[in-house]
Amino acid sequence: MPQDVTAEGTSRSVRTKDGKIHYHEAGEGHPLVLLHGSGPGATGWSNFGPNLTALADRFRVIAPDMPGWGESDAVKPAERDHVASALHLLDALGIEKAAFVGNSMGGLTSVKLAAQHPGRVSHLVTMGAGAPGPSLLTPGGGVSEGLKTLLTAYHDPSPEAFRALIEVMTYDSSHADDELVRGRSEAARRHPDHLANFISDFPTGMAWSSVKEVAGISAPTLLLHGRDDRVMPAEASLRLLSLIPDSRLVLINRCGHWLQLEHVDEFNRLVADFVSSH
Repeated sequence: MPQDVTAEGTSRSVRTKDGKIHYHEAGEGHPLVLLHGSGPGATGWSNFGPNLTALADRFRVIAPDMPGWGESDAVKPAERDHVASALHLLDALGIEKAAFVGNSMGGLTSVKLAAQHPGRVSHLVTMGAGAPGPSLLTPGGGVSEGLKTLLTAYHDPSPEAFRALIEVMTYDSSHADDELVRGRSEAARRHPDHLANFISDFPTGMAWSSVKEVAGISAPTLLLHGRDDRVMPAEASLRLLSLIPDSRLVLINRCGHWLQLEHVDEFNRLVADFVSSH
């Protein structure tokens, strides 16, 4: 097992066509790229820190701060293309093909990457990702409760706003402890340019795929979703399941939008077993 799976010990950076991308890396084996969500102050480590040790025991795990987040370079909305950025990161690290694991916004990026560049994606795993098509079982036409709270924290990155954000992102509000609240708030306030760029382009800057693109995905796909997700209802993963030919869905009870943090051990086991056996 890797001996130094800490934020400091795994911190790296690389120059790509998008400028500097900061990332965390640990382990050896088949590459596993973890893409974080769109929350203010989100980073590869804040979204996946508790998962790196277990996954790095079997894979080469890479958790980047995507351009416009964390310690990676800022990017103007018109220039933000996370699909291209993911490809540039693979190229810079000498990786031809990797498994992509994406939470929320990272799930959208991973889906579009698998649809448009099948030769670069060996496996697709999403948690709480959106999907094209109409909402049949949940309210449509507006921003969800979770996204409203997320936008509030972008405009006001105070500890109070982040406490509300973490509570709506999770099923169990005990996850909103003082350390996590303070850490996310401080991380967001360190990069006001990241906050302003996201606000100016929400929600058009997301990597949404068409129904035709999703239906053409050939990579084996594991869809994970919290039944109690108040950011992106679980119906979205049902739509992905209906479209992606080689896909399966695990719906987890008592779980919000941050499945990988609320159900750490189960997430690690599901992802590791899926990538290893397909």
